[in-house]
Amino acid sequence: MKELAGAGVPVTVTCRVLKFARQPYYRWLDDPVTAAELAEAHRAHALFAAHRDDPEFGYRFLAD
Repeated sequence: MKELAGAGVPVTVTCRVLKFARQPYYRWLDDPVTAAELAEAHRAHALFAAHRDDPEFGYRFLAD
């Protein structure tokens, strides 16, 4: 939506067309990555790194 606002399309119109409320959009704009998403990304990175370092670890072992 930033791109549309930069192209001259008002955020209000964009939110109305996409059926988004403006307040959550502006809240997301202030902090686009939540703490939960960041924690999930760190866990996924650790799992991929463990599997890359030792491919014998199967997904069941890594999931535990």
